[in-house]
Amino acid sequence: MAETGGWNTIESDEGVFTALIENLGVKDVQFEELISLDADTIRSLSPVYGVIFLFKWLRSHQSSTSSDAPADGTYDAGASEAGVFFAAQTIQNACGTQAILSVLLNQDGADKEGVDIGAELRSFKEFTAGFPAELRGEALSNSETVRTAHNAFAKASPFVDETTRSAHDNDDGDVYHFIAYTPVNGKLYELDGLQPYPISHGQCDTEEFPEKVIEVLQRRIARFPEGETRFNLMAVVKDLRVRAKEMGDAELLEREERKRKAWAWENTLRRSNFVGFIGEMLKGVVGTKDREGKFKEWVDTAQTETQRKLMRRS
Repeated sequence: MAETGGWNTIESDEGVFTALIENLGVKDVQFEELISLDADTIRSLSPVYGVIFLFKWLRSHQSSTSSDAPADGTYDAGASEAGVFFAAQTIQNACGTQAILSVLLNQDGADKEGVDIGAELRSFKEFTAGFPAELRGEALSNSETVRTAHNAFAKASPFVDETTRSAHDNDDGDVYHFIAYTPVNGKLYELDGLQPYPISHGQCDTEEFPEKVIEVLQRRIARFPEGETRFNLMAVVKDLRVRAKEMGDAELLEREERKRKAWAWENTLRRSNFVGFIGEMLKGVVGTKDREGKFKEWVDTAQTETQRKLMRRS
């Protein structure tokens, strides 16, 4: 990684991920959040190129996985030689973007069922074609193009420099991890940069993918403690506006256009730092209260209300 910049944390959000890949030159692909583990929902979004699964990382998961066998499925040490793109995770905050690329670079294709990943990503894929997983991960961490697109959606903060975080910063907090599932060469692969190889979950074509991936996800979620609900699942699908135009569905097209406008507005807010604005607003309010001679009364009222709230919580 270049010394002049690191990889910042970005939000797991369908609008963020869609804009990120568009900035990288990917054509006619978007992300759709899935609110239930339901194969019919995934199938209704066809074509689906893969899914991105976010979960809370537990140390018990690390200890239950050996170099010989994963907790579910089987390691496919020869997958990369067979054309599966797989990169080891060598940087902490980029696992979301790495999972996204794990789907897209394995669905690259000129036919109507494939993804047009654009010139930048195709060049990266071709450049790293013969690399082992570790070297591919290093190449990704050093890609200025991908890093810049990723960091464009980092949360603005004047207080925390995300580029200085280390792997130990989250020892006492919650750590979340992204992995990808996608069908490649007639198999369902789990692509997790923290694993030594791609994990095969058996034979699977694009038609079988919705049912097969739901089965795998259900088994994975069952390994978490009872009551754990901190999961997020997003499907990587064909741009629904393209689909709406092909079907002549004016209602769907209008709904998707409204969604895109909302995403654009939300992404603009994510890039903005409102601390200065809030500071100036507070100074204005304080000045007004002071001129009216009500400043002390205002502070006393706020302190009393805060104490009342704390007492209710305790």
